[in-house]
Amino acid sequence: MRKEQDMVNFHSEKISEHVIRIYGLTGEQMYLVTGSQRAALIDTGSGAGSLRDYVETLTDKPVIVLLTHGHVDHAMGAPEFDTVYMNRKDDYIYTEHCDLALRKEYLSQAPEFGKVAEEDYIPAASADSFHNMSEGDVFDLGSLSIEIYDCPGHTQGSVCMLLKEERALLTGDACNTFVFLFDDYSTGVSTYEKSLEELKAKTAGKFDRIYLSHGPGREYPVELLDEVIEVCKDIRHGDVDDQPFVFMGKKAFIARETEADNRRSDGKLGNIVYNRERITE
Repeated sequence: MRKEQDMVNFHSEKISEHVIRIYGLTGEQMYLVTGSQRAALIDTGSGAGSLRDYVETLTDKPVIVLLTHGHVDHAMGAPEFDTVYMNRKDDYIYTEHCDLALRKEYLSQAPEFGKVAEEDYIPAASADSFHNMSEGDVFDLGSLSIEIYDCPGHTQGSVCMLLKEERALLTGDACNTFVFLFDDYSTGVSTYEKSLEELKAKTAGKFDRIYLSHGPGREYPVELLDEVIEVCKDIRHGDVDDQPFVFMGKKAFIARETEADNRRSDGKLGNIVYNRERITE
């Protein structure tokens, strides 16, 4: 029998009356939002260990899953749950990332990867088993609601979620302090900039803080959107530091110089890792 200290574990913190932030094996962050009638789990991590069992210790209400996008560190725990929503544009990414070898390669970066046994991997499910989700959808949890906004860039199907009554915007990887915008399925920089401008206009005045899926567990100021938009403009104008970057064998450039922990050297928050060949797309 495996000892508890040798098993994959989750931990969490309550960040408001209705919201709990959950941390996964690689530091990825998920959010459990609980209303009076049901709860929504936003993202499901890398699919190592039973997230469903852990969530059931946090709420006794029925849980739906809302995925910000289809990546390995956000969607692999979803098959444990009965009702899952994801933007259909990310079906093929989710399917690609279900590959067990890819999952192991990603998880190997985690300090506690040695704890992951074969039986810890949540079996993959077909994307066809998920419900479609896109801009304009509203999920009523009873006293709380979550509004969906499309934000293509990081992936074509990336969405942001407005926790309306909490006045918080959860951006997943669609907009953060180190946006990956270099994969083949990402948009070009110009298209991404337009997505952010539209998101900013549609959500203006509706939120006071931003929640991310990576980095130190904290809330971020609304100005993060403006800072990432500014970096898009700087890239288009050639005003960049272009620090080389390699991730899982893929090469790209970081627009603004960073320290060892990926924080910007100049103290600002927003940054983008991008493909030089796809600036004007």
